[in-house]
Amino acid sequence: MPGHFKPSNPRKPKVVKGANRVRIIGGIWRSRVIEFADAQSLRPTANRVRETLFNWLGQTLHGKRCLDLFSGSGALGFEAASRGAAEVVMLEVLPAAVTALKINQQKLVARMCRVVVMDALKFLGSSNEKFDIVFVDPPFASNLMSAVLQRLPKHLFAGAHVYAEWGLPLAEVIADLPVRHWEIAKQGRAGAVHFALLRLLPDFPHVCPENKT
Repeated sequence: MPGHFKPSNPRKPKVVKGANRVRIIGGIWRSRVIEFADAQSLRPTANRVRETLFNWLGQTLHGKRCLDLFSGSGALGFEAASRGAAEVVMLEVLPAAVTALKINQQKLVARMCRVVVMDALKFLGSSNEKFDIVFVDPPFASNLMSAVLQRLPKHLFAGAHVYAEWGLPLAEVIADLPVRHWEIAKQGRAGAVHFALLRLLPDFPHVCPENKT
């Protein structure tokens, strides 16, 4: 009966145990487990893909400045910090995910990690910060990969690498950009996920000097 209908309460953001867990695979926090938010939009990078990525980058990221644009579970950002990154800026806007990132930051005593609650495109448009490594893993249903790759060059030190993870081949994304900035250094595929390590073309002019820290 209409008079007895009670709307269900909206599901509150929470950090859950069990299935929503990711294990750090290398560095000072090797084998430590982080928990992430109970949200369908979060898609942590698979363990074997992360292992491949950090083999590409080298087992240590000592002194590197890293940007994790769509941090989500924090799997990439905390992995980078575990492997010696000097600073990891972790961007996220989903409240439940932000809460989980801050909890894991405290649990790991990850002072080199900085959680920033800001939209990725807004950050790239307003910040002057530069980075050695950038992780780009936006929702596959969005058009954000193309938008991010167009805005990233001014935020990179010379020799910087960009890790991109997407639902389509990255070569197709690059080919469709209005200006050709990028080349693929390495690439792979895991099921429906395409991933690649990108770098700016050698003759691209708007790159800052190499980070010497």
